Amino acid sequence: MALTAGIVGLPNVGKSTLFNAITQAGAESANYPFCTIDPNVGIVEVPDERLAKLTELVQPKKTVPTAFEFTDIAGIVKGASKGEGLGNKFLSHIREVDAICQVVRCFADDNITHVSGKVNPIDDIETINLELILADLESVEKRIVRVSKLAKQKDKESVFELEILEKLKAAFEADQPARTVEFTEEQMKLVKGLHLLTIKPMLYVANVGEDDVADPSTNEYVQKVKEFASADNAEVIVICAKIESEIAELEGEEKEMFLEELGIEESGLDQLIKASYSLLGLATYFTAGVQEVRAWTFRKGMKAPQCAGVIHSDFEKGFIRAETVSYNDLVVAGNMNAAKEAGKVRLEGKEYIVQDGDVMHFRFNV
Repeated sequence: MALTAGIVGLPNVGKSTLFNAITQAGAESANYPFCTIDPNVGIVEVPDERLAKLTELVQPKKTVPTAFEFTDIAGIVKGASKGEGLGNKFLSHIREVDAICQVVRCFADDNITHVSGKVNPIDDIETINLELILADLESVEKRIVRVSKLAKQKDKESVFELEILEKLKAAFEADQPARTVEFTEEQMKLVKGLHLLTIKPMLYVANVGEDDVADPSTNEYVQKVKEFASADNAEVIVICAKIESEIAELEGEEKEMFLEELGIEESGLDQLIKASYSLLGLATYFTAGVQEVRAWTFRKGMKAPQCAGVIHSDFEKGFIRAETVSYNDLVVAGNMNAAKEAGKVRLEGKEYIVQDGDVMHFRFNV
């Protein structure tokens, strides 16, 4: 599934360093604004310990993890919504992503220029959030002008839309993003069609210095970001982009030893990938056979035929049923035959809502 999270932030907060660490794609990371002009897109594996366990049980010829897409978007500056810096271009790139990971600088370093001259993460967050809100306000106001004319003629659809647009306009004028406004299910369908920047789910990434990795609770900047995010109903992931770029070059035992030396159990990148995946309402099911053990991404709430279609459209068209066992039940049983004997393998039909961790074998006929 081609879903992507965009990495945004002010210039010089560590976005490109973080992106390089995530994808090892080598996006240019220079110490001046606008070094990342065109968005860099990278694919990263979603860390999932269940895949290793299934591989151990099944002993397949190959194992394929599921993947996730990150887009590194150049730094936004104050006035971006009015075209300042490279504002219009950057905002259009944000419009194309499904979720936003906002990197916030939570470290002091005299060698790295801050665009506003001082480190103040809340000011930085508010600058970016306000630019996104102003861009949305402008597009909603233009829409209101068009829709109002039809609403005056008692056109039902236009009256319905105008009410929603006015509600959004009031929120934007109060500096509130669209995702904080309550709508009915029917209204939300229309809101999603407006392609607003502030309707996208937001994750805050606090980028700290090397000394704060083991215990970020001592970093006053991080605490301020967490307080702000809490009011926005958003999650905060704490990382040190500089260290993560070093971790990204390591594998296996070497990586584990390095993490142990740092006093952390899981790399910040792994936490970020998992959080971004969850932010978009994504989950994983597995297929497991001697040829291949593979993880597949699906949206929570999808039914069995739709999930079959993730593999191939023919699987969805000709869907008959899905042999399904939960990951936990399969691990306890030890293998698929033992799981069947224990009555843990189920035959699920077209209305079955697939669960995270399901191990599935689709029967289809085209």
